[in-house]
Amino acid sequence: MRALLIVNPHATSTTERRRDLLAHALSGEVSLKVARTESRGHAADLAAAAADSGVDVVVVHGGDGTVNEVANGLMYRGVRPDVPMLAVVPGGSTNVFARAMGIDPDPTVATEQIIEALAAHRVRTVSLGRADDRYFTFNAGLGLDAETVRAVEKRRAKGKTISNAMHVRDAVLQFLRAHGKPPRMTLELPGREIVDDAHLVFVSNVDPWTYLGKKPIRTNPDTSPTGGLGIFALTSLALPSAIRASTAIVTGRLSGGRHLVRADDEPWATVRCREPVAFQVDGDYLGERSEVEFTSVPRALRLVV
Repeated sequence: MRALLIVNPHATSTTERRRDLLAHALSGEVSLKVARTESRGHAADLAAAAADSGVDVVVVHGGDGTVNEVANGLMYRGVRPDVPMLAVVPGGSTNVFARAMGIDPDPTVATEQIIEALAAHRVRTVSLGRADDRYFTFNAGLGLDAETVRAVEKRRAKGKTISNAMHVRDAVLQFLRAHGKPPRMTLELPGREIVDDAHLVFVSNVDPWTYLGKKPIRTNPDTSPTGGLGIFALTSLALPSAIRASTAIVTGRLSGGRHLVRADDEPWATVRCREPVAFQVDGDYLGERSEVEFTSVPRALRLVV
């Protein structure tokens, strides 16, 4: 079996020693080549080249952003039967997709899982989400979450260490800035009336879609990696509504409410904005958008797990 190991050397928990140990362990089971990413977008290029060269499995060691790039590279010609399998060895600070798929957060244990799965031919076919032309593995969003991602990326660019506390602090700051402002988005879902007063929209491909430390955050508990998209939106940022929504997604006890919009297993959703709004995909800030079409892509990738 031919395999390519893509390593992001700048990921939070990736080291040269760990990379070498990972490569040594895998090379005992597969014919392995190793590639290090050099810049943003490089992982996607490496994965696309692997998809065209007959590689059987692409193993990615990095964070959620690197996993997203690899998924997009593998899928650059759409769903097809000869796309290489994907295996993930967590190397970031959060590793949402890997954890949602049951992959151990410890890179050594995750490598053992991959080796055992390859030997047993254990593969899981999963869906992906797509936001316009960009695939996502666990979540995309417009509004508050994307504004938080943008703020965190600015801090990281200044050399700050990323942490859950930083995400929470920036989320609170972005909420305070948005509080009192009019809604900017409309949300269209199949078979429903258009929601014309949304302040934020999350679109999930898995559950949970993020973690606060070890605590899973659930906006759509019925969303699965083999089903459609989970949609979560708020039509009010008044403090009582925000507190109820925050408590619900942390405890997992979600119920309906006049300011909360939830839908599960949806094939598509369209968000239109009255003005450009911050947009993120799998935790990467992608600028501002005035409209985004979200679609579910069933049976998109084969995951070694």
